[in-house]
Formats: sequence, C-alpha cells, structure tokens
Amino acid sequence: MDDEISDDGNRRVVPGWSGRFFEDFSIGDIYRHPLGRTITETDNIWMTLLSQNTAPAHFDHHYASQTEFKRPLVDSTFTLALVTGQSVTDVSQNVFANLGWDEVRLPAPVFAGDTIYSQSEVLSLRLSKSRPTVGIVTVATTGFNQEGTVVITFRRTVMVYRRGCGPEIANIAPRSL
Repeated sequence: MDDEISDDGNRRVVPGWSGRFFEDFSIGDIYRHPLGRTITETDNIWMTLLSQNTAPAHFDHHYASQTEFKRPLVDSTFTLALVTGQSVTDVSQNVFANLGWDEVRLPAPVFAGDTIYSQSEVLSLRLSKSRPTVGIVTVATTGFNQEGTVVITFRRTVMVYRRGCGPEIANIAPRSL
C-alpha cells in the first residue's frame, strides 16, 4: 500500500504504524511508549468490581483514610494491565502469544489522578524452537507517574511474528461519499 495514489490522484495513502516484527527488535533498545493515561476513581472501582477484589483499601474512602496513604490505592492489577497495554504498540502489536510476566514489583503506590507513562527495554531475543514463524522477545518494562516516580517494573516475554509470517491487518478503504 506504500505510495498508493488516492482516487483524486493527488494524495498518497501512507500506512500507519503497524508495530514491530521479531526482526525489528535489538537487545538494549529502549522504547518510550507514546501514550500516558490519567487514572480515574471510576477506573479503580470498575477494576475492583471486575476482578472481585474485596480489599477496602481500593474503594472504601473511610477505611483508606485510616491508612498511611489517607486515600484509596489503585488496584495494582490495574496498574499492571495499563502499563502492559501501553507497551503493546511498541512490543507486542504483532504478538502470537503472551508467555508471561516475571519479577513484577510495585515500588510506589498509585492513586486516582496519577498519570502513568512507561517504557520498555529489550533484554533478550531468540527464534522459537517449535514455531518457525515467531521469535521470543523479553523486555523489562517500567511504569512511572507524572513526577517520574517508578510505580511498577516487570519482565514480560512474548512470542512475536517474524516479518511476513503473521495475519494481515485489514486494508479497507472508505467508499467515496
């Protein structure tokens, strides 16, 4: 689709970012993920309801006011899900399978109103021994708040398609109006 001319003959259709394939990774590369996300109280309440997390530190303001934090903590599994999601555009857009998270650490609390950003560093790469169409990538991901305080770190291992081996993303153009 590169350099495809539109119907009026004057404009190029330029494909958007479609993520990295296994061949695009290099050990030591650091990807600063482009999107930050401000966490709301609703995010935290929904996560506690969806996951059936009954710890009152996440949703009971009276209870939380009696803790050293004086306010509800964001459910740590939300933080893990958010930071993993932020990394997808750079790490696993072309994923075959997520293999796991290791060494998850939560060095600082997260609260409603915090904006979370993240980055990932490529730690290791290898071709899959059982699936010739994919490679295995391990990254160290760090999530941090608007002040730069690290709130989560983890290692994540994914199987990523090799170039030309994965499913194709739909390439559908709008009809003329």
